[in-house]
Amino acid sequence: MPLYETVLIARNDVSQAQVEALVESISGILGEHGGTIRKREFWGLRTLAYRIKKNRKGHYVLLGIEAPVEAMNEMSRQMGLHDDVLRLLTLRVDEIDETPSPILSRKDDRGERGSRGGASRSGGRYESGRGGRRHNDSSETRDHNAAAAE
Repeated sequence: MPLYETVLIARNDVSQAQVEALVESISGILGEHGGTIRKREFWGLRTLAYRIKKNRKGHYVLLGIEAPVEAMNEMSRQMGLHDDVLRLLTLRVDEIDETPSPILSRKDDRGERGSRGGASRSGGRYESGRGGRRHNDSSETRDHNAAAAE
């Protein structure tokens, strides 16, 4: 059977439980046609790059699906008619990767980043480390600066 990855964006008005119920309804549709969901990742509420149907945020869900083409067509049709679904993107893949997606692993790594306040940075004249001249302490530069000062 063909393998698919589907990313679903649900409205931000709905709760997490309603998003999970939406995924269960997808599972029911696929089950009727002989398909299964092999991977589920809830990415949570994320800001959209641009407004979609007057929404600025949406609940993202990644699904790894094994189903026949007819089941995917029916699922796409019904999700397109559903009011809570903003976007649905389905890609056919060679295999479903069981490891966490880069989005989910990046979300987990955020806690390991250093704090912003009090961090010492070098390079540049500003505290941010941007801009300014590069200081070169070579003897030629010092001699040139001394000659220019005289």
